[in-house]
Amino acid sequence: MQLRGKTAIVTGGASGIGRATAHKLAEEGAHVLIGDLDEQGAAAVAAEIRAAGGQADGLRLDVTDLDSIASFKAQVDQRAPQVDIVANVAGWGKIQPFVDNTPDFWRKVVDLNLLGPVAVTHAFLGGMIERQRGGKIVTVASDAGRVGSMGETVYAGAKGGAIAFSKSLAREVARYDITVNCVCPGPTATPLLAAVPEKHQEAFIRATPMRRLAQPSEIADAVLFFSSAQSSFVTGQVFSVSGGLTLAG
Repeated sequence: MQLRGKTAIVTGGASGIGRATAHKLAEEGAHVLIGDLDEQGAAAVAAEIRAAGGQADGLRLDVTDLDSIASFKAQVDQRAPQVDIVANVAGWGKIQPFVDNTPDFWRKVVDLNLLGPVAVTHAFLGGMIERQRGGKIVTVASDAGRVGSMGETVYAGAKGGAIAFSKSLAREVARYDITVNCVCPGPTATPLLAAVPEKHQEAFIRATPMRRLAQPSEIADAVLFFSSAQSSFVTGQVFSVSGGLTLAG
């Protein structure tokens, strides 16, 4: 078990990629602390993990609210002596022409997809720096942030910001033996994508050389790599899991 004895934070862990990531890290021995705005959903995923023999707790977390992040951190500190892995998975988007966006929509997208990972990372980074012992920060961004995506302009901007944030932070904290990396999914079979009109889902599949959507577990595999000792000399990198959608990106 690659992560035995490690403690991992997974934001957005109540469903989709976050849920798959929580299961994957727990299967490899980590004690997983699942944060999600859907507290009941987070608790349910934690119960699934415990039923399978793993260690997990589900806690309420709104990554757009600094008070909620502080409360989450206090609860984490009560349950674990240290945090080794921060997996920023929480995010949200909606396909809509940019001209139809509202300022409230912009703020929601940026708060969830850029400022959320920034704030959660900031909350736990100090402890990692003090230990100077192999901390791992992994943010799930998007290939939209690498190459753009029609109808997701502000979302792409926020995810591009998360990528740039991760690269810059990687330079700052490498001296402390902390790695910072991004996983960029292509279209993935999550509840969020299921809410997209079927014609858009079919267009995503046609545009993907492998002619299918990713499964959440396939994205979680990449998060696991960046969370494990196998990536000990890898930092500031952006890894696309997109079935070839962004081969030319």
